Amino acid sequence: MTRIGIIICDRYRRCAGGKCLRAMRNCEGAFSIYQPGEAQLVGYTTCDGCPGGNIEYACDEMVGNGAEVIHLATGLVVGYPPCPYMETFVDLIRAKYDLKVVVGTHPIPEKYKKMHEKLGTWEDPSWKAILKPTLADQETRVAYNG
Repeated sequence: MTRIGIIICDRYRRCAGGKCLRAMRNCEGAFSIYQPGEAQLVGYTTCDGCPGGNIEYACDEMVGNGAEVIHLATGLVVGYPPCPYMETFVDLIRAKYDLKVVVGTHPIPEKYKKMHEKLGTWEDPSWKAILKPTLADQETRVAYNG
């Protein structure tokens, strides 16, 4: 069993987590690194808005609950604009807690992929690695549009 925590973008603070939990259950998107039933959620919260004041405190609690991996939710990647603090969050969590950090949860919905392509958001080569865990095939992306 791998205990995970999920941190979402505060823009989506009212999100009930349906897509993340569905992807975790189905081992889709960034959760494809786990076997079915292997990931156990031990914390779910927001970053508390820019510049992410809740990152430290949330991770303290998640670590106290046994978190071994922190997932930064797909919303930080697909929001308009994507989170400008994402790399800082990754660096802080790795340095302070010595935890594995995964950028992404559920597969990127097709509608977000199309919009970011239209805007040119993800053209920089550095985005290739960031998007890889959540850039599923088109059929899966369409299934996450809703």
